[in-house]
Amino acid sequence: MRVAFVEDQQKIRESWTRLINSFPDFKCECACSSGEDAIRLIPPIQPDVILMDIMLPAMSGIECTTRLKELLPSAQVIILTALDDDELVFRALKAGADGYLLKRTKPAELRTALLDVLHGGAPMTSAIARRVVASFRRPARQDEARLSAREEEVLELLSKGFSNKEIADRLQLSVETVRSYLKHIYEKMHVRSRTEAVINYANIKSP
Repeated sequence: MRVAFVEDQQKIRESWTRLINSFPDFKCECACSSGEDAIRLIPPIQPDVILMDIMLPAMSGIECTTRLKELLPSAQVIILTALDDDELVFRALKAGADGYLLKRTKPAELRTALLDVLHGGAPMTSAIARRVVASFRRPARQDEARLSAREEEVLELLSKGFSNKEIADRLQLSVETVRSYLKHIYEKMHVRSRTEAVINYANIKSP
């Protein structure tokens, strides 16, 4: 699987590039030192996963994520940072990030996260996951568009962590049909990622 890495600190960039290349099923095809370089160099490579640092010079990792998601909608973006700031977490998720890991994540956990995000998961370290869980207690929004019964079923399974294939198997649908439902769900809920859809769904269902 092809991986692109965006990190402004050279030592960290070189270290993580070696780490990614040490995994038998992944190869770091591109390591960028800035968001501007990432926008220019990553799209032609068509990576499967992009690891993105938030604290970049000039263009932030959040802005870079937004722009790369527009250029590469099928690429999975995992935020990789030393910070676990609440505001940054949710800004990144709203920008379209598919996962959020801290840089102290162990090598084995990173490989698991890469595999997870490629199979429809939304990997997060426990510290980040706690912040997502805390968001479930927010008051439900009153202006959410109504979902169909089938869309509700798909979103319910998504919120339980099932991948697209697992949702398809459980509902006896094709994977393409599940993807179509997810697209409609994202449009109705005005979200750009699986994780944000789950967060909004939890807000709606919270008492």
